[in-house]
Amino acid sequence: MPALVNYSGDDEIYSGGSFYTNSSDLGRLYSIGSRVDVYSPACKRARFSAPYHFGFEQNKRPSIEVLPDECLFEIFRRVPEGKERSTCACVSKKWLMLLSSIRRNEFCNGSAAAEENETVTAVLNDAEMVSCEENKEVESDGYLTRSLEGKKATDMRLAAIAVGTSSRGGLGKLLIRGSNSVRGVTNLGLTTIARGCPSLRALSLWNVPFVGDEGLSEIAKECHLLEKLDLTNCPSISNKGLIAVAENCLNLSSLNIESCSKIGNEGLQTIGKLCPKLQSISIKDCPLVGDHGVSCLLSSASSVLTRVKLEALNITDFSLAVIGHYGKAVTKLSLGGLQHVSEKGFWVMGNAKGLQKLMSLTITSCRGITDVSLEAIAKGSVNMKQMCLRKCCFVSDNGLVAFAKAAGSLESLQLEECNRVSQSGIVAALSNCGTKLKALSLVKCMGIKDMAFRMSVPSPCSSLRYLSIRYCPGFGSASLAMIGRLCPQLQHVDLSGLCGITDAGLLPLLESCEAGLVKVNLSGCMSLTDEVVSALARLHGGSLELLNLDGCRKITDASLVAIAENCLFLSDLDVSKCAVTDSGITILSSAEQLNLQVLSLSGCSEVSSKILPCLKKMGRTLVGLNLQNCSSISNSTIELLVESLWRCDILS
Repeated sequence: MPALVNYSGDDEIYSGGSFYTNSSDLGRLYSIGSRVDVYSPACKRARFSAPYHFGFEQNKRPSIEVLPDECLFEIFRRVPEGKERSTCACVSKKWLMLLSSIRRNEFCNGSAAAEENETVTAVLNDAEMVSCEENKEVESDGYLTRSLEGKKATDMRLAAIAVGTSSRGGLGKLLIRGSNSVRGVTNLGLTTIARGCPSLRALSLWNVPFVGDEGLSEIAKECHLLEKLDLTNCPSISNKGLIAVAENCLNLSSLNIESCSKIGNEGLQTIGKLCPKLQSISIKDCPLVGDHGVSCLLSSASSVLTRVKLEALNITDFSLAVIGHYGKAVTKLSLGGLQHVSEKGFWVMGNAKGLQKLMSLTITSCRGITDVSLEAIAKGSVNMKQMCLRKCCFVSDNGLVAFAKAAGSLESLQLEECNRVSQSGIVAALSNCGTKLKALSLVKCMGIKDMAFRMSVPSPCSSLRYLSIRYCPGFGSASLAMIGRLCPQLQHVDLSGLCGITDAGLLPLLESCEAGLVKVNLSGCMSLTDEVVSALARLHGGSLELLNLDGCRKITDASLVAIAENCLFLSDLDVSKCAVTDSGITILSSAEQLNLQVLSLSGCSEVSSKILPCLKKMGRTLVGLNLQNCSSISNSTIELLVESLWRCDILS
């Protein structure tokens, strides 16, 4: 007889005694909440217009409740799966917890129940009788997903999920985000999931302080199909729980551990030895994790491990040397906040020549990344296609150019808050990057200063298609004109937050783009005028699909006229906080060739309720309309639009 789980508190969801002595009528005495994951037929409450009297005391407990838990267990394990079992779970908290405590293999199958109870056999239809083998097949599908967040995350809801999903294919994915501050998720709730949902393949626990090793161990013992495990801010889970997962869940392929203060080297070492299918590992902000755990994990799972993410850990150069030597299958690597790793560690990682399959590398806030180590990484990762450097303060123009020359397969380069990189370094990197670079992104690089390039124009980068330069205050018209001459095949341009660029700087770029611009984001470029928008519409109206002019306060109706006359395929237009009026919107709506799907007029104070007919006309194609902070548009106009444009999402 297995140990049964008892729920503390009121066992009944109703007060007083039972109106019926027959247990089959108990289903009339409860109602089920809309959020509980079990099935129950609709019930009506009995009404009495006169005093009534029963032949027993009102405070007498229902007869079935006087049975010990062992007897209830034997009864419940014979209840058919599906509607009947869900009905029993709704009677009381006690019954729900008892049902959820029974393991899947402890329930009697249909044939056994039929032999013991001929009455039940007579009632059940042939369609409802499912053989044991068919039952297992359905349960193993595990296609259902359930998510509990905040106050909804309680043990009772987990118990309801365990009972309710068993007859619907089985639970495949469970996400718990946060926990109820009064009745939060504990080991008890996780135990009910473990016993009722052996088909579970993915489990994510975020901010559940009351779940510890006991609950995770139950999951490991019962859910052998588990493939993905995500533990974030689980302070009660230690190496013991992780070791239980390693010993029982041999199919584990993805492991994410973040801010778990009790998980250390021992747990990771066991994972590496006992989980031969582990492909993805992410460890962040775990103070007990050091070189020993990381090195054992990487060396043991080196043949299949393809994704590695290590952030804010107390590891040294030794761990990076292990990555460089054993990371032969790694294709995606992310390293961040490694304060104890020096230039030597990154240099050794690159020169170990083990990262031959590495395609994507992201490095954030690592002081060990210098010009020397960056070049070594490029030479040791010949197949690298994506490189992202964030807050690497020791990388300068020399390192960037050397990296561009060595990384012959590079397709995407992103630099964020790398303040030693200047305009000269960007230009030199573009001219030396080879023929495969397709995307360049610069974000908040304060070292870039706008100055005229006096040297001869270097060889162009004809492969670049995507250019994003955002919030770099020193990037001005001269720099933009040079970039335009270097990159004649641009199709996507994002210049968000560049307050210093003017029409004179952007026009050369527009004129040099031979392929035709498809997406252009100029939000926050407050110095641009109608002249540049008119040129954009005239030169690239045949290819332009998205145009964002949010915050360009010098843009007027003249720009809308040019867009209406020249843009054939524009589907997304944002003129928020621009100086457009009703006249411009009217002209825009009259363009027969224009089929806008998304239009944003947020903060356009000159746009009034008079444009209602125009917006209705454009409503035949619109699926998104933003009218927030349009002070001249009345609420009644908004209501009419909502009623008319029923297929369009309207923000107001």
